[in-house]
Amino acid sequence: MTYATLDQLTERFGEQLLVQLTDRARPSAGEIDAAVVERTLVDTDSVIDGYLATRYRLPIEGEAPQLLVDLALVIAIYKLHPYQPDQKIADDYKDALRQLRDISSGVIRLVGVAGTEPQGSGAGGVQFSDRPRDLTPDNLKGFI
Repeated sequence: MTYATLDQLTERFGEQLLVQLTDRARPSAGEIDAAVVERTLVDTDSVIDGYLATRYRLPIEGEAPQLLVDLALVIAIYKLHPYQPDQKIADDYKDALRQLRDISSGVIRLVGVAGTEPQGSGAGGVQFSDRPRDLTPDNLKGFI
């Protein structure tokens, strides 16, 4: 299950824009190419999951938090542009990636539809390992 759907993209950005971005057939079919949208949504999920993997257990169970749906829509519309998108879409995309970084670092917490945070991955703590000491009084004789 993807974070966003074709219906949500159509509702937010309009059918006309999606036809312009996805209808790559020659001659033009004049309709949304669902395969192009689906491939883009899968790519978008991969981007989002890459940021979430350090903090949350994937896949996120149940309905996706609304913030993730919103970010997925913004990223997907940016990715659907085969050429340079307009400035608003590019700025929204940069802002979405910043928010994903904030989610990954814990500055922003996801809240699900039920008002609870998705299950964590357990990888939020500090981890370290020590190496053997290379410099000891025995191997530094003559230097000290």
